[in-house]
Amino acid sequence: MSTVCSIFSQVLKLIPRAVFDSAVHKHNAERNAKGFSSWGQLVAMLFCQLGSVNSLRDITNGLAASEGKLRHLGLPSAPKRSTLAYANAHRPSALFEDLFYRVLETARNQAQQAGVRHKFRFKNKLLSIDATTIELCASVFDWAQFRRTKGAVKLHLMLDHDGFLPCYGVITDGKQHEVTVTRQWEFAPGTILVFDRGYTDYNWFERLTQQGVYFVTRLKSNADIIEVEDLAVPRRKGLVSDQVICMTQQAAENDNPPMMRRIELFDEEQQRTLVFLTNNMKLAAATIAEIYKNRWQIELFFKALKQSCKVKTFVGTSANALKTQIWTALIAMLLVKILHMKSTFGWHLSNFMVLLRQQLFVYRNLWTWIDDPFQAPETPPSPQLHLAFA
Repeated sequence: MSTVCSIFSQVLKLIPRAVFDSAVHKHNAERNAKGFSSWGQLVAMLFCQLGSVNSLRDITNGLAASEGKLRHLGLPSAPKRSTLAYANAHRPSALFEDLFYRVLETARNQAQQAGVRHKFRFKNKLLSIDATTIELCASVFDWAQFRRTKGAVKLHLMLDHDGFLPCYGVITDGKQHEVTVTRQWEFAPGTILVFDRGYTDYNWFERLTQQGVYFVTRLKSNADIIEVEDLAVPRRKGLVSDQVICMTQQAAENDNPPMMRRIELFDEEQQRTLVFLTNNMKLAAATIAEIYKNRWQIELFFKALKQSCKVKTFVGTSANALKTQIWTALIAMLLVKILHMKSTFGWHLSNFMVLLRQQLFVYRNLWTWIDDPFQAPETPPSPQLHLAFA
């Protein structure tokens, strides 16, 4: 007889029911509920993400096939397909957005306990910013018109390099420009932001400087600049120049324009010249270049999200259902990140998610499994009594 519940049930225990119930009460998510709870909806959608399930029918059939194990998940029975579809379309997706930030606190605490932080010596918070476009069928998702024959939404994301955790997200229509969204975000003084050239907005850069927020990005080739001072360049491989500059337009409009640094580096591996722009005057030029190189972590996160979770095909067509599925995908990624940080095994994240998918309804100790996944589970002693015969 097994002494543990399924691995899926143990993963769900990372989300305390009291925390979830308070979020349900906050958003009044069960105002018109008739038997199917918000917890049941969360379990079904996390099964969609962690189990890589393609449709509502597959979700409900997969849960129904594991009927005997659903009591460990907090479900009396598997939901009907129409019931789950109605819940996704009408229950506020803000519930799952709120839950994402509550699970994020658990992930941050785990990253702190595990000592997982960025590799640089400075103590500033390091954040990457980027957005990814999720293409949709325009005829099915008619509310998400992007081009004449295509629909799309954008997921704008901020990645904390302490644990490589997604720490803030916004879902908009596909036409929304990245800078328009990011200008509305607030950052703590001393934070270092890293982003690509798509976020170029010199007025926003000036406001960040006034707020004591640093940024690292690449300078556009057609940028109109004024060279103020040439700084000494250390003998580091690839470093070409380090200059203090200001933008020509800002110099014309302001007697005291903000000063920035232009750092030029030659990448021998790809045989190209990279030009970086930053308002940080203290960090070494080589460190600035390495910070921008670490921006690739957010690209890797988007890749893992799209390959391992269901954010390219959707089980509902309404805006609310789509947002619910994206937020549950981000919650699933946080849960996997927590397990990954707790594990002592040398997992690659993608391999871990594949094996977790195969073990969801297996009865074995989750914490033993993540540390030694290829060890056979212990066989419990047989309850059969030994009878001695004369």
